[in-house]
Amino acid sequence: MSAQTHTDDLTREIVRDGESNAKYQADELAPRIAVLVPCYNEAATVATVVADFKRALPSATVYVYDNNSTDATGELAAGAGAVVRTEPLQGKGNVVRRMFADIEAEVYVLVDGDGTYDAPSAGRMVDALLEKSLDMVNGARIATTDLAYRPGHAIGNKLLTRTVATVFGSQVRDLLSGYRVMSRRFVKSFPALATGFETETELTVHALELRCPIAEVATPYRDRLAGSQSKLRTFRDGFRILRTIAKLVKEERPLAFFTSVSVLLGVSSLLLAWPLLVTYVETGLVPRFPTAILVMGLMVLAFLSFLAGLILDTVTHGRRELKRLHYLALQGPGVRERRRPRTVTAEPTDSVR
Repeated sequence: MSAQTHTDDLTREIVRDGESNAKYQADELAPRIAVLVPCYNEAATVATVVADFKRALPSATVYVYDNNSTDATGELAAGAGAVVRTEPLQGKGNVVRRMFADIEAEVYVLVDGDGTYDAPSAGRMVDALLEKSLDMVNGARIATTDLAYRPGHAIGNKLLTRTVATVFGSQVRDLLSGYRVMSRRFVKSFPALATGFETETELTVHALELRCPIAEVATPYRDRLAGSQSKLRTFRDGFRILRTIAKLVKEERPLAFFTSVSVLLGVSSLLLAWPLLVTYVETGLVPRFPTAILVMGLMVLAFLSFLAGLILDTVTHGRRELKRLHYLALQGPGVRERRRPRTVTAEPTDSVR
């Protein structure tokens, strides 16, 4: 599909961004919005990103977390009006974990500092979150130029998105988008165990596992500015994301995972046992004892794997219930905490006689 077709589709979906963003002018009634920008060597773009989001969401506070940058990322972000903090543990997942722990807000806008995401779309995404009482709005990227995606990234994103959809359910079209708007109860119930770029996968799976109300909003996606370099490595980070998906399947779908292992072991055992069975029927002898021992061992492991899946499925169900209860205990999106009027009790006075 051509870039012009993508642009036409996006134009039909993006309506009145300016009017939407105008609702979030700085006033007491506006929700507390925090724009979270994890950065590593983004001096070429960070000031522009901060300025764009301050215009798009005037009531928001923009936080830039500098992840051991060797350039002037922190200084430029501070000069543009952002609150700048540092995170010494390298990796986007480590930065996101620190941000979610430190910052208190009602709405969280997570965006990369590379200048590829569309700041004016933030108003529509925040609108969708608050008006529909959602917990996460994913910014589904629509490339505005042919150079927006690096070679292989679009294909890899589709494959990974389909894998997660097959296992956990299909509610997102862009699994690896770094542009998300989230509610407080979602952020504060998110364990954030990832260390690198696989944090987007973890965010999506967390939402699907808790069955949180989520949605997607189409947003323009452009190529990086001159002088800015991507930190994502196609194969290295792709394998890390695949490993994260496999780990999440094991932890969140243990019965299916260990049953699959059990079937694999059981089929291997039967295939190895068939020649032994044929020989035994014909001669009444079992000439290959090592193979017979291997067959028995594989079958025992198959039953143990299935049993482990049953036990871990019960454990996972209980853990999911606890996560859900903690999630429900937090304030939902679009609900501001109401201040109770102070009750003034008059002190007793002497009666007039």
